[in-house]
Amino acid sequence: EHPGMVTTGSPGQLHLTGVPGLQHLHPWISIPFCVMYLVTLAGNSSLLCLVRADPSLHLPMFLFLSMLAVIDLVMSTSITPKMLGIFWFHSTAISLDACLTQMYFVHAFSVMESGVLVAMALDRYMAICNPLRYLSILTSPVVAAIGLATLLRAVVFMSPLTFQICHLPLCSPPVVDHSYCEHMAVLKLACGDAAFSSTYSLSVSTYVGSFDSLLIALSYALILRAVLSLSSPQARKKAFSTCSSHLCVMALFYIPGLLSMYMERYHQELPPHVQVLLADLYLLIPPALNPLIYGIRSKQIRDGARRAFSWRRPMAGGTDPRQGLQGTGMRLVKTKAIP
Repeated sequence: EHPGMVTTGSPGQLHLTGVPGLQHLHPWISIPFCVMYLVTLAGNSSLLCLVRADPSLHLPMFLFLSMLAVIDLVMSTSITPKMLGIFWFHSTAISLDACLTQMYFVHAFSVMESGVLVAMALDRYMAICNPLRYLSILTSPVVAAIGLATLLRAVVFMSPLTFQICHLPLCSPPVVDHSYCEHMAVLKLACGDAAFSSTYSLSVSTYVGSFDSLLIALSYALILRAVLSLSSPQARKKAFSTCSSHLCVMALFYIPGLLSMYMERYHQELPPHVQVLLADLYLLIPPALNPLIYGIRSKQIRDGARRAFSWRRPMAGGTDPRQGLQGTGMRLVKTKAIP
């Protein structure tokens, strides 16, 4: 065996370069990355606590939003602490097992996030275009089944990818020109034939990105068609604003991710830092924005937050304010949902 060879059978270490060519700017790059991570932690954790504590938010829309929050927390935490370690402390070393684990988590949870975004788009379509049957169709078992299906799809798609790279010999120098263990970047270290792994990775990413974004676009097109039939200009304007903000966040998730992968495969002459920053941003920006776009802009979430902060405040007659407000919220929803 070559003395510089790193294989899965040896306790090898890899080294992540961070953002290639911009190492001198790492302290500055770390500032927005750290801010986005803190926003991600605060926003998604608060959202999960709020949905769990408020029974009036135990509706399909907010259950899907909770799934998205969990995925965002796991995906961000799997890469950002290590990235900040590279930027701040030059801690570039990562064990091969940890690298493969990080790679699996990043790509599997990206596929899961895409699936949940589709589910949320379909949920909005049902709520707006078929409100009378909304709660009777999207029952809790159906929501759980959709969540399980997104998990299984990610496992089925990503397991062969990790399995094959585990069995490829990796050559020296064991340096990954990336800020995390991205599949295509790690694959460049392979000594063996990596054509299948590369083609499979590109095919899965293209399929997931194009198929899921097509379903999302179709859902929102039907939603917008229903919105255009509204008589109130204010209602139309609010619906357009909501849909456009949702689509912008989704575009920030799909477009940079696919661009970084295609550039990694076909445009080696482009600056490496462009590819790496695109791959970083598609994993960092959406998790930070999702709680703001889907959560704070939602009236139910804002009302739930107000109830959470004011539930201890005494009311006339000693009534718990949470119960009255939650009951009203559920009655309103159920009234709309019953034919």
